[in-house]
Amino acid sequence: MFKKNSFFAGRQAVLLTKHGKERVIKPVFEKNTGCRLLVDTSFDTDLLGTFTREVPRKGTQLEVARRKARKGMELKGLDLGLASEGSFGPHPMSPFLPWNLEMVLLVDARENLEICGEYASSQTNYAQITVTTFLEAEEFARRVKFPTHHLVLQPEGAPDSFLVKGIDSWEGLKKAFKIGLLQSPMGKVFLETDMRAHANPDRMVAIQKATEDLVRKIKEQCPKCTTPGFSVVEKKRGLPCEACGLPTREVAATVFRCARCGFTEERKEPEDKKVAAGRCDYCNP
Repeated sequence: MFKKNSFFAGRQAVLLTKHGKERVIKPVFEKNTGCRLLVDTSFDTDLLGTFTREVPRKGTQLEVARRKARKGMELKGLDLGLASEGSFGPHPMSPFLPWNLEMVLLVDARENLEICGEYASSQTNYAQITVTTFLEAEEFARRVKFPTHHLVLQPEGAPDSFLVKGIDSWEGLKKAFKIGLLQSPMGKVFLETDMRAHANPDRMVAIQKATEDLVRKIKEQCPKCTTPGFSVVEKKRGLPCEACGLPTREVAATVFRCARCGFTEERKEPEDKKVAAGRCDYCNP
């Protein structure tokens, strides 16, 4: 349940989306804040960037989320807005693994406040391939959880105008593949996973988890001014090893900061907490 002194109880916020994100955002947000979430589908959010690259995203992931939130606020005449924005690419530590980062941003114009929920994971089917036969296309499709997770197809070397999104059946894939092969001057077809939220159940799960992170941050209030969003800004590593006593890479303390008044608080791990020798770079190099 939301706290009685929540900034957001009894207010209205708007979520700008055309890809069904409200299915996972609205229940979590409303239950935990006491704020009513209105959904606006009138604006084409693809104008701010597409995963299929025909419209490049201008600015950072956070900047685009902010523009979405403020556009929704403008359309509905509200001072509170939510926006979801995702990104995909290689894992920051293991480049052969895919990586999904989701942000769900709350913008409060009345209180001049922003709170951003995040969730990052390699549990995504994000992938691409260039194929010449339908057997290759079929093998790729099965690997990326088709047809519950949709596909995008484009003839290799053909104009960007021939782009089939939202392929969600084997019959549809066969038809698009046949046409794509004929359209390609190279006799190849480019296939990739459709990463739009309504076309990708894995991504919907990640968006829900980012929303859950948002409400956790909302509930974390500043001890000094009670503003929600008292969030982690730094993790200090160096928790000692149980065997040799030397500092490790494990977190020894977490620093929280208030975005409004600037108050900071360091929360240290218990003094008797140690790290197993198997996770120590000295004992287990």
